[in-house]
Amino acid sequence: MIPTRDEALALLRKHNSDESHIRHAYAVEGAMRHFARRCGGDENLWGVVGILHDIDWEKTMDTPGRHCNLAPELLREAGVDESVVHAVQSHGWSICTDVEPANDMEKALFAIDELTGLVITAGLVRPSRSLSDLEVKSVKKKWKDKAFAKGVDREIILKGAALMGISIDELIENVILALRPIEQEIGLGADKEAA
Repeated sequence: MIPTRDEALALLRKHNSDESHIRHAYAVEGAMRHFARRCGGDENLWGVVGILHDIDWEKTMDTPGRHCNLAPELLREAGVDESVVHAVQSHGWSICTDVEPANDMEKALFAIDELTGLVITAGLVRPSRSLSDLEVKSVKKKWKDKAFAKGVDREIILKGAALMGISIDELIENVILALRPIEQEIGLGADKEAA
């Protein structure tokens, strides 16, 4: 079965409670839906993969080598389709699994997972705390600073862009565009009236 968005969120929350992890799932979902539209893919399927990609994170974060390896069990237990299982495993390719991304959906997930974190962090340090005025050149400037968002593996992002056959600039631009409409859902774009 391919879960609906609500079913995928319920399944994610069954295994994850930290709101920062949930916001990351929203960000990856948003970017995946954007790339599904761009690539002619099934937007619901790509979005669900984005939501569920880190389903096992809170159970494996103390042993990162297990990440993406417990996920198949959790997903199959819930009756989730093998296409989702394979995609979730493939985002850990060369990091914690040897499941290589095999299609456009899996390549996009591999490329954007880490990048969403870098883009969000770049937005958070702006005076606006927003993506509305974030440009590719600003992200690229932060990219060069290895102390900035130091947990983000830039080599994985480069490898993902190459897998997708696009430039790093095009990848960054598309992730910014994908996240702008959902910035409040992912902790950005503070409400001006509340400030």
